Amino acid sequence: MDSELSIIEMVIAFGLPAILAITLHEAAHAYAAYLLGDQTAKRLGRMSLNPIKHIDPVGTIALPLMLKLAGSSFLFGWAKPVPVDPRYFKRPLKDMMWVALAGPGMNIFLAMVSARLFYTVPSLPEAYQAVAVETFRNGLIINILLAVLNMLPIPPLDGGKVLLGLLPQGPALRLAQFEKYGMLPLLLLMVVLPLVGSAIGMDLNPIGWVVVGISEWVLQAIAWLSGFTGTGG
Repeated sequence: MDSELSIIEMVIAFGLPAILAITLHEAAHAYAAYLLGDQTAKRLGRMSLNPIKHIDPVGTIALPLMLKLAGSSFLFGWAKPVPVDPRYFKRPLKDMMWVALAGPGMNIFLAMVSARLFYTVPSLPEAYQAVAVETFRNGLIINILLAVLNMLPIPPLDGGKVLLGLLPQGPALRLAQFEKYGMLPLLLLMVVLPLVGSAIGMDLNPIGWVVVGISEWVLQAIAWLSGFTGTGG
């Protein structure tokens, strides 16, 4: 099987799973909120499988492209947040926790689907096998990284919202105050600090270390559940 891919094939092999991972992650948030009584996302057209509805020009396109051009070893970005109004929930903190879990949960599901799709490769025409393998591999890795990153217990990530739902009301309200800073703390930890480290010849990427370490464990678990002894990497 020829492993040399054209530029177009490489774009497809990375772009297709990335778009699916981001789109279905955000759509899962919107659908979970709808099931729990909040129709805000549906009313604003965000309960959609249209990728354009979820793309953030800065977080989805500009920042990852800038990091890629800068030679960063860890890409970081975000989609347009799904609007959720907890006032429509019967139990705001608990229901918000389930809405938050829906996104990473969707990514883990997509990662498992990607792993199972490797079994279809031998049945494909030989000309398409290499691009299929690369697409499924990217789908596996992208979805795992997205799920693990989002589950870090840091507001405003999904894991931060899950932690809010697990904590008693007092500590939860205090932790929620950190959401007002938005993505700034994460940008400092995941973008600025690694770039400074690169400039001075040091590896300064604590979030990346945690995400990659946990992702490797999740990858091994999914590979085992899918019947593989390795990931083919």
